[in-house]
Amino acid sequence: MKRLMQFFLGCALSAAVLVQPDITQAQPNGGRGLSHVRSAWNLDPGYLMMYAHTRVFGKVGQINLAQSLTSAVTFWDVQGSLTFNYGISEHFELEFAPIIYQDNHKGGKGYNMIDDIFTTLKIGSLGRRGGAVKYGFDIGVRFPTAKKHNVIFEPYSAGKVSFGFNSRVSYARDPLYPEDAMNMHFNFGYWNFNDVGEQLTDIDPLVDTVRVLQPTQQLSYGLGIVLPTDRFDFSVELYGIIFLQKPPETAFSRENWAYIAPKVRYKPYRWLALDMALDIRVAGSKDETNYNLPGVQPIPGMPNYPDWRINLGTRFTLLPTNVYTLTERDILMRKAETRRELFEKIIREQRETEAAEEELERIKEERRKAERELERLRRILEGEARRKQQKDQKKQQEQPQ
Repeated sequence: MKRLMQFFLGCALSAAVLVQPDITQAQPNGGRGLSHVRSAWNLDPGYLMMYAHTRVFGKVGQINLAQSLTSAVTFWDVQGSLTFNYGISEHFELEFAPIIYQDNHKGGKGYNMIDDIFTTLKIGSLGRRGGAVKYGFDIGVRFPTAKKHNVIFEPYSAGKVSFGFNSRVSYARDPLYPEDAMNMHFNFGYWNFNDVGEQLTDIDPLVDTVRVLQPTQQLSYGLGIVLPTDRFDFSVELYGIIFLQKPPETAFSRENWAYIAPKVRYKPYRWLALDMALDIRVAGSKDETNYNLPGVQPIPGMPNYPDWRINLGTRFTLLPTNVYTLTERDILMRKAETRRELFEKIIREQRETEAAEEELERIKEERRKAERELERLRRILEGEARRKQQKDQKKQQEQPQ
């Protein structure tokens, strides 16, 4: 078992560092959910997951050698990353995601090693206990540790600390074990690139459009569904971004984009999963970069975003270590115990609710009794007042004129 784990870990690290892919979303999802659309269910407390993610894109294009001379060339964009997720408690999860390698297409040492680093605090698993719908949200920060930013074929990035948040809603047919039955997820987020004053080209700025004058801001969205089986998960997701404030004209990838991504996940063990997916671009083919400004090198016939991408990923459960020795019987016993605990909590909460309802009904009955007593006292007082008034009137009539 130990040698097998070392073999898979070595394969994952080699794939992450040597086969580095393009990654349009900039940060893959290493926790529960799909490749890009996150689940509202957080990791269980004490669980540590590692996700080694790779993607690749390539296309044949043309470059201008002279006024009327062109040459065919193959363009590749590769990137690799590792993502670590740790379940702090029932509702809190921490994610650390360094991009290990990124092509920057600059010739010579045309790559970033290390690229940018993401950290995310995920608050999730919110909602009614035992309910099919859960909620959550993320708070994320991107640290600009890369040498080069504003990379073609990649989503927009700037050399400043950027930040944002993401909301999550999930539905599962089996709320106790959401990943063992059909589940659906929806994300909606906001990101601020905090890039005012950033220089996007390699030359001294000659015009205002070379520097960022207004902070770039975007909305992100994603919708996905997963159909799991014992050994395979079949999923599809739609995800993309919409700029609220676009990057300056010299930036690559300043268009809104969207991808649809079918994926197959193979689960040979409870602690290991292997992913294969294909991203297909469905929006974002228009090139809005201004190549007439200083410092912008055009690539004719090439979109700013890849038309397609092949995705590979490997997910390990590093902690707790007892997941490596769990048998099917242990898993079934744990599921039964979890269901029993949940049913007991639901019954206890129901009894508390019923007791509260009984107390409320008793208070209402006491209030009704008090109202009846007050009404009776009011009638008595009104009767005494009428009798006194009649007695006074009779005395007045009996007095001699």
